[in-house]
Amino acid sequence: MELELVFYNDDFKQQLDNYTITDDQLRFTGHPDEAIALAKEDPERHPVVAVRHGWITNFFVLHEKNGARPYTSHPHAILLRTFSTDFHQQGKGYARQCLKQLPHFVRTHFPEIEQMVLGVNTENVAAQNLYRQAGFVDEGGRMFGKKGELIIMHYHLGKEGIYRWK
Repeated sequence: MELELVFYNDDFKQQLDNYTITDDQLRFTGHPDEAIALAKEDPERHPVVAVRHGWITNFFVLHEKNGARPYTSHPHAILLRTFSTDFHQQGKGYARQCLKQLPHFVRTHFPEIEQMVLGVNTENVAAQNLYRQAGFVDEGGRMFGKKGELIIMHYHLGKEGIYRWK
């Protein structure tokens, strides 16, 4: 069974309570609990889980409108934030599968979106490489976030939302 991307709902709460993020991971990303609390207060934030065989492997938030504004001037952009893999699921290719499905998921649920954008910490070389392989491009943008300097990466969706895995 392949990975499936699903909007988070409270049916996943108990499982997400067992989602493990190490201190090393938290150097670069936020905890899903914090992200879900913020999403409950902000309707522009959409938590998403990747599920395989009924178990959560990955978590992230798609933040539309005001969320993407600090990262890009594109009016039809969405921000990928708080991307993580459960520690016990790392090294199995789930992050890669998740990102491979992301353009189709965004196209399906946010048809007006033409660009995905993210900020990745300059020290997080493994994540930079993963995002680059997934088709995100470093166009030279930099900014400072809560956890240090960020490289702003963009993924341009064509009208068809074709995925360009490298």
